[in-house]
Amino acid sequence: MNKVNFDEHAENYNELLRESVGFFSADEAYFARYKVKLVQKTTRIKPARILEYGCGIGRNIPFLRATFPEAVVEGSDVSPLSLELARAENPGVPFFLEDDGEMHELFDMVFVASVYHHIPPAQREAATATLAKRLRPGGELYIFEHNPYNPITRRIVNNCPYDADAVLLKPSETKSLVRKAAMAVTAANYCLFIPPKLSALAWIESGLGWLPLGGQYWVRGTRN
Repeated sequence: MNKVNFDEHAENYNELLRESVGFFSADEAYFARYKVKLVQKTTRIKPARILEYGCGIGRNIPFLRATFPEAVVEGSDVSPLSLELARAENPGVPFFLEDDGEMHELFDMVFVASVYHHIPPAQREAATATLAKRLRPGGELYIFEHNPYNPITRRIVNNCPYDADAVLLKPSETKSLVRKAAMAVTAANYCLFIPPKLSALAWIESGLGWLPLGGQYWVRGTRN
């Protein structure tokens, strides 16, 4: 399996996203807004510094800034071109290239959305350990991932060019990675059950987190 070069997809990321999930939502920002709001509802801290790890072209950054206006929000990624686009769309936000060797301040929260399935399985423990070290004691790591039990999710992943290298994780693996990084798993649930086209039924989601049929799931790790 060849590793995806995200620089090749950076400029047409939004178009690929529309093609992949258009049946689910005509609103390109839906997924970003949904995840950030979920974090706002479930976090137990008031973060002063937030890092989005694997921020890509920065689609989630405006929502993190708007939802946590008192926090300094930063982004990081492995794709230089994606970071160029993120900087252009989010002036004043600090972005840095992963593996640049620089030391960075500790964060209260690290937000990771649909990134881990691109990390080769053999490198996931090291990546999680790195994120744990970037957190202050009591800081929270939020990981959102595709649900491998959901057939629609699997179809989307199988047909998306920038998911060509994807190896999906079960929730049990994500939780294990968090624990191996010396963090406690303090919350976990399935999410993205109801498409916005059926928003009248959105109230149902709050009681479905246990059901392994959501389009994605999330895990919260807290640094000891």
